[in-house]
Amino acid sequence: MAGHSGDRLVRAHEQAGGRLASRAPVLREEREQREAAELRPGAALAVGAGERAIREEPDPERTCFERDRDRIVHSAAFRRLAGKTQVVVFPSDHQRTRLTHALEVAQVATSIARGVGANVTLAEAIALGHDCGHGPGGHASEDAFDAFLSEGYDHGPWGADVVLTNLNLCAQTLDGIRNHSWSRPVPATIEGEIVSWADRIAYCAHDLEDAAGAGIVSLDDLPAEVADLTGRTRRQQLGTFVRAVIATATRTGSIGMAEEPAAALASLRAFNYERIYTRPDSLAQSEAVIAVLHGLVEFYVEHPLSLPLAFVAPDQGADGRVRAAVTYVAGMTDRFAFDTAVDLLGWDPDRLPKGIGRGA
Repeated sequence: MAGHSGDRLVRAHEQAGGRLASRAPVLREEREQREAAELRPGAALAVGAGERAIREEPDPERTCFERDRDRIVHSAAFRRLAGKTQVVVFPSDHQRTRLTHALEVAQVATSIARGVGANVTLAEAIALGHDCGHGPGGHASEDAFDAFLSEGYDHGPWGADVVLTNLNLCAQTLDGIRNHSWSRPVPATIEGEIVSWADRIAYCAHDLEDAAGAGIVSLDDLPAEVADLTGRTRRQQLGTFVRAVIATATRTGSIGMAEEPAAALASLRAFNYERIYTRPDSLAQSEAVIAVLHGLVEFYVEHPLSLPLAFVAPDQGADGRVRAAVTYVAGMTDRFAFDTAVDLLGWDPDRLPKGIGRGA
């Protein structure tokens, strides 16, 4: 269908819809001026093309952080998150993947950023890209790849410094991705700090919801200090924690929480670790993931010509071969990694990780 013509234009619908007042397009420079006028002092401001490793000309329509967000959303690394574990391998249709987690972190981060007067677009870009460094099989992949890299494998720095380097993102976006984990140095921007909180808030709430839906835990078992303050549902918990960060930031200027809600979040996270992440079935899943990924990396180190050409360079040396193998395997989705282990290594399918919960 070619649309509906009339008045020298083509509409999607036969009848005319609403109308905007005629005016010039809202271009980058005007949006930058609005940021400078409206954002709270201390927020990151988009200026020109942004601070990038490779210099670029400014985009006429989009701010530098808008370009970063768009590049992440359209990247292969972001798309592959749909096939990577959040908590459960082979998730049901209703359980989170690494992609849906990133989207939920972005929603929490933008809510907080909007509420405190920070740069919403930068927070969104960091949130969408924050887990692009994760390998297949969830956090177990970090334990698997640690064995091959002298500096260890951390999904934040790996995402910023390896996976997303081809996007030539702004320094502020990469810094937030690199340092979103609480074990890392403090991010350089308020927006990066917001994503650090948004990540923890989002996964604590939605991992609990997924586990309850799978029959792994009962919401009735939540500690009283969590249930009494935040409720038992994801919606209640997100609202409580988001408002807690906004209240603290508007009162003190720092990104954090008052002690009571922070203690509730910590208690919720501890409950998840005990009842979900470190339960026997979850540990067995992690051990199976590590075994598969070790087998794949070892194969590609020994047979570097089996790697796609993009990962093969002349005179790589031993360290280069290892890094190339880790880079390739880390980029795999769960299913591709497990299928490759069966097809390429002759891996016994019974040794593959198993789904957890109802229907597994």
